Amino acid sequence: MRANYRLVRLVRTASSEVYLAWSGETRIAQIDLHYTDGLAHATVVLDAALERSVLEALVNQIDEDIVSSTLPPFDREDLFVTVYTGQEVLHLSDGDDMDGLDDSDLDDDEDEPF
Repeated sequence: MRANYRLVRLVRTASSEVYLAWSGETRIAQIDLHYTDGLAHATVVLDAALERSVLEALVNQIDEDIVSSTLPPFDREDLFVTVYTGQEVLHLSDGDDMDGLDDSDLDDDEDEPF
C-alpha cells in the first residue's frame, strides 16, 4: 500500500531534518530524521493512532521520498524508526512572551496533567 501524505520539511541541517506529515488539511505526524555514518534514525510522533498497515505505508513513504534521497538503500547500513503517539501540549518560540506564561496556560482541562 503506497501512502500519499504531504510531507513538508520544516528544518534541514547537514545531519538532520524535521518534517510534518499531512493528510489533506489534517496534520498526522511530525518526523525527526537524523543521519550518521550510513545510518538513518527516524522518530515519528503521530497526532492520533493509525492502523498498522497505514503506519507502515507512511514509513515506506518517508523512506522513499526523504531518507533514500539522502542515504540511498545501497549506501546505508540501516534505517531505524521509532513511532510514538502523542499530542502537542505547547509550542513556544523566542518570539513568544514567556515571561507571562504560567501553569494555567498549559492546562485546557483540569483533569488532564497536560
